[in-house]
Amino acid sequence: MEVRRSFDILSLQLEQFPQPDALAAKHDGQWVPTSTQQLQDQANLVSLGLLKLGLQKGDKVAIISLNRPEWMLADFGIAQIGATSVPMYPSITVEDYKYIFTDAGVKAVFVSDTKLHAKVQEATQGLPIPPDNVFTFEKVAGARHFDELLELGRQGNPADLEPLKAAVSPDDLLTLIYTSGTTGQPKGVMLSHENLLSNCHNSKPAMPVGPGNKALSFLPLCHIFERMCTYLYMLGGVRIYYAESMETIADNLREVKPQIFTTVPRLLEKIYDKIVAKGHEQTGIKHKLFFWALDLGLKYDTQKDLGFSYNTQLALANKLIFNKWRDALGGNLRCIVSGGGALQPRLARVFWAAQIRVMEGYGLTETSPVIAVGGFEPTDNLIGTVGPLIRNVEVKIAADGEILTKSASVMKGYYNKPELTAEVMDADGWFHTGDIGELVGGRFLKITDRKKEMFKTSGGKYIAPQVIENKMKEDPLIEQMMVVGADQKYAAALIVPAFDELKNWCKRNGVEANGSNQDLVRHPKIVELYEGLTKQYNQSFAQWEQLKKIALLPEQWTVESGEMTPTMKVKRKIISQNNKAIIEGLF
Repeated sequence: MEVRRSFDILSLQLEQFPQPDALAAKHDGQWVPTSTQQLQDQANLVSLGLLKLGLQKGDKVAIISLNRPEWMLADFGIAQIGATSVPMYPSITVEDYKYIFTDAGVKAVFVSDTKLHAKVQEATQGLPIPPDNVFTFEKVAGARHFDELLELGRQGNPADLEPLKAAVSPDDLLTLIYTSGTTGQPKGVMLSHENLLSNCHNSKPAMPVGPGNKALSFLPLCHIFERMCTYLYMLGGVRIYYAESMETIADNLREVKPQIFTTVPRLLEKIYDKIVAKGHEQTGIKHKLFFWALDLGLKYDTQKDLGFSYNTQLALANKLIFNKWRDALGGNLRCIVSGGGALQPRLARVFWAAQIRVMEGYGLTETSPVIAVGGFEPTDNLIGTVGPLIRNVEVKIAADGEILTKSASVMKGYYNKPELTAEVMDADGWFHTGDIGELVGGRFLKITDRKKEMFKTSGGKYIAPQVIENKMKEDPLIEQMMVVGADQKYAAALIVPAFDELKNWCKRNGVEANGSNQDLVRHPKIVELYEGLTKQYNQSFAQWEQLKKIALLPEQWTVESGEMTPTMKVKRKIISQNNKAIIEGLF
């Protein structure tokens, strides 16, 4: 059957590979499955319940929750009546909720728990969203529970849904995703069924898992990356298990033993840093063996055979050391898909060496999202790039290096913002990504920076901050950093140390580290350490790119502080404002 609308995925899975555990989540310490048939039946009840509330085609319905089966039931139930889902991050502010509810004209809300329900109540005050149209996935005092909506749905007739589903066109608006952006108010990206489904179909040849395999899901479903991958898994008959929380991922991996999961680079960095920290704790021959294996892994190259001696040593390292890495990730993992930011090449090398294949992809919310992805086979995976383009996606590099793309996956535009849409869509239909890049060997796409983030020194030299930041963040002692220096004589940087790793370094080097983070960043030995690291990394950069001064900051930038987007991108303008005096002191 042809799958051109999101809810067609349920019909396809029912017809071709119905699963007893299409989705699964943990309740009271047990994994509770939802079968493909239950998914379809309950999605129908959601649709019928929404109709009883008076919702109709074109209406907007918000979903605010961490990942769970009810998220997908709401998603499919909304789509089947031709309404539009508006997924939102649980971590954003009440003001953001109010803005999005108003801009989108939201008429009903699904929300997970007590805390988020309170935020929604505050955000909906004075807005035309009836309290009876707000449903919670968990039991919340004074709120309507999800079961009440299903009960409303039971009063309807599933046969009544068929003409409504038939009236939904692939070009109809499936979802409105508000991108947080690093500046200004969120923009609603309009994505049709065709946008997302074309991206799924064109990405499917790159997916190395199939019917009966399991995926662990923990990246937010409100983000286009995990949403699209969920559709892709379901199209391929892959069973999806939802991690309980970000803190339980390690335990859930060992329990579920998935073949695949998607992640952002920061999580892989944390996994790697924890493994290396354990290596440092080893003594004697175990310590030597660990770092021998690690050094071998850091030399790995997907595109070159490094010879008999290297391959023999790597096989031994896999038996002695890397097998423990694979066991820690469940023991059955075929690959990890990384997106949402630049992956450090050293991480890709060492995971590939450990027989854990990392497929790094690239795309934007506006492109549904995948433009390119590194392949599962080594020949299709060039470390340091985001891989070949997926099928039926065109890319060209503009004169200034910007990546332009054209495909059926490119958004319909920004909701209520035709002038902003015109800024990124040219007359020939090319979407301007805002990223700078190149095609390596005419085949592999490489991202080098964000166009808007590049700046010029007073000497007229352009600096691409992300290149410097990504390189230096390879160091386990650096958690976050931001390069500054627009219109100044030289570049400098704000650096947030990785404090846990820094404290370990202090223990190993006999430096007193019992004080606060504020005390640590002022400690002469620690200032000297980071200045030394900076000099070391400066050797990788051209003269005008080298950092002349650094400032160590005692607090991490967070979503809550307003200095990071929910997708963990730095808000340079806010950080600059918050650290104005410190930055001025660097120059």
